[in-house]
Amino acid sequence: MKRVVIVICDGLRADMVNEENTPNLMRIAMAGMYFKAHGGVFPSTTRTTAASIGTGCLPGRHGLEGNAVALDLGEGLQVFSVGPPGFRDKLHAATGRTLKVPTMSERVKDVGGAVIYANASPGAGIFLDPDGHGHMIHRDMATGPGRTTIPPHACGHDTAGDAEMTKRFIDDVLVKQKPAMALLWQCEPDNTQHGVSMGSPAHIDAIRSADAQAGRVFDNLQHDIDKGDVLFMVASDHGHETIGEIVDLEDILIDAGLKSAPGSNDVAIAPQGLSATIFLSNDAKDRRDAIADVLRNDSRIGGVYVGDEIAEIGLDPKGGIDIVAVGKDTDEPSDDGVPGTSVAFQGDIKISNNVGCGQHGGLGKYEQSPFLLCAGAGFQASSESKDKTSAIDIAPTAMRHLDLNEGGMDGRALQS
Repeated sequence: MKRVVIVICDGLRADMVNEENTPNLMRIAMAGMYFKAHGGVFPSTTRTTAASIGTGCLPGRHGLEGNAVALDLGEGLQVFSVGPPGFRDKLHAATGRTLKVPTMSERVKDVGGAVIYANASPGAGIFLDPDGHGHMIHRDMATGPGRTTIPPHACGHDTAGDAEMTKRFIDDVLVKQKPAMALLWQCEPDNTQHGVSMGSPAHIDAIRSADAQAGRVFDNLQHDIDKGDVLFMVASDHGHETIGEIVDLEDILIDAGLKSAPGSNDVAIAPQGLSATIFLSNDAKDRRDAIADVLRNDSRIGGVYVGDEIAEIGLDPKGGIDIVAVGKDTDEPSDDGVPGTSVAFQGDIKISNNVGCGQHGGLGKYEQSPFLLCAGAGFQASSESKDKTSAIDIAPTAMRHLDLNEGGMDGRALQS
């Protein structure tokens, strides 16, 4: 039976994939095709990209347009983090839906099913299969078909936890269950990068750990990959850049008289790390241009998008977002010599931003440079592609291997 196995190394940017840091990924590259011009989606956040990997669609199509979003649950606009387990139900209550398009789990539910082991935030795992068509196992919660409650994997949110989760994934999923689609989402090196300097010893150790787990999965599958039964894809969701400065957009707009007060529901600011999405109440719609002008005149902001410009970065200009602000990015290196520095944002909720450490969520060239490797049927060994590819190409490539319809996706099925 044909199968697809996907491993995600969260936050591993492409220029950190090399013989020294990632010998196992380089082995996998030699067994298949290395996509050298791979890119992500905007915002380059894990939860948003998880939905894009799961559906093959841009955020504006699937409807999860950030790590934080504004919803109206009856008391005006309020910003919520997508990360907690309860957000999925808040989204459904506010909009009557979860994602706007089918996931891979839904597409394979009657032809071998899907099993997902996830170790990033609960929201990132949930939005790979928000309606419970397959099995999604996270350390904090887990669901089976029909969103029934099943035991979590209960592994730690660190390198050791990823290693233990990988062992269970191999033993329980790859050896015993063998579903049509199996996906392993590690928390590293993203988890470590948020708290250390890019290129520091702790950062490199986290990369090497993620690489080791990918190698363990590959070694278990290599025979079936060589036979052409298994399509094996290893990728990251986004890269990271160093935070050079943190700007609180809420303070800026309150000082300018364009937002009433902290947390007020006239102007809702959802921080995405190195960008922010801004939602306006009906009474505040006429402030849009004034807000955009204030942001454009701030030298720390690298880009401001309004109206149809929002569609140019893959979001839905009619989906609720009125303004997008992106931090200014440069090639300035981290303290440990890794290039790429950007401005980070705070908004109505305050997220974990650490100056001198890694972050993502914007349009910087390094955070928008994840990696992708494909090995198995349709991919020639020791080959490279310089064609532009994206996170949205993973799902259609998987569906093609399983002889399933990839219609309705924004991405395209890849092959040698």
